[in-house]
Amino acid sequence: MGHTLGLQLFEGLKPELTSFCYRMLGSIDDADDAVQETFIRVWENWNSFRQESSYKTWVYRIASNLCLDKLRQAKRRTRPVDFSDAATSIIAPSETLPDSSWVWPAPAVSENPEDILIRKETLQLCFITLLQTLPPRQRAVLLLKDVFEWSSKQIAETLRMSPAAVNSALQRARETMDRSKHRSEEYSLMDLEPDQELLSRYVEAFEQFDIHALVALFHEEGHMSMPPFPMWVCGKDNLFQFFTLMRWHCEGSRFLPTTVNGGYPALAQYIPSNDKSCLVPWGIHVIVMKDKKIFHIQNFINAKLFSRFGLPEQLDR
Repeated sequence: MGHTLGLQLFEGLKPELTSFCYRMLGSIDDADDAVQETFIRVWENWNSFRQESSYKTWVYRIASNLCLDKLRQAKRRTRPVDFSDAATSIIAPSETLPDSSWVWPAPAVSENPEDILIRKETLQLCFITLLQTLPPRQRAVLLLKDVFEWSSKQIAETLRMSPAAVNSALQRARETMDRSKHRSEEYSLMDLEPDQELLSRYVEAFEQFDIHALVALFHEEGHMSMPPFPMWVCGKDNLFQFFTLMRWHCEGSRFLPTTVNGGYPALAQYIPSNDKSCLVPWGIHVIVMKDKKIFHIQNFINAKLFSRFGLPEQLDR
């Protein structure tokens, strides 16, 4: 098999490889880097590829090792609501943690409907967050077995483990995930597509910055988090105070619809630029609903995500 064919095969594997690395690492930027690095290593080590293992196994071995190396040096990615308690005094958030602290949403990695349908629920933000609680090797085993449906033998070859070690890691990973899913109310709620009418009402209330109308859309225990700020806000009174405090910053915002993590509806928020000449990227709002009300808004404040999602760099006022 020549170099050129190998590169064509790599292009074919790229979407699923990106989605594997994203599930492993919790960040689409890190996943893109890992896939790019895998590509370089495939290119450089082409002559050492012996065809005793399949091309796919070989590529995934390189990618898995890169992910495991990255995770060895990294702290676990999480969400503000799992990181600290809700804010008790409502102030403008100022402290941020590095991007590497948080789980970030991902755009579609493939236009192919079959790829999009591969275990769509395993692309949900909540599932990605729960995955980060697993030790890295267990995470890789669980993904290859339960998401990508590989055989234990193939996984053992890829991760250079014995089949018995694969089965033991798999069992432990499944037990941990089942317990976590059971405890996470949000995991069951992410299954429900957000109600389009409620999304429209949210956009309208936010764009008019009608705080009463906005807060009325929230569930009694509704909350809002805003990575990279660890601070998050819970309860209607606190949300009212928070939106009042942030009026200067958010008034005049506009939203564009987008989707995250396997087609889940989301909203991209643009805010007035400093000189007020145009609107610039601010955050991507992912909304989880319960009983026809907003249960949790995750506002991912990360302008770099906008270009990765194919969203415009600015909007005219």
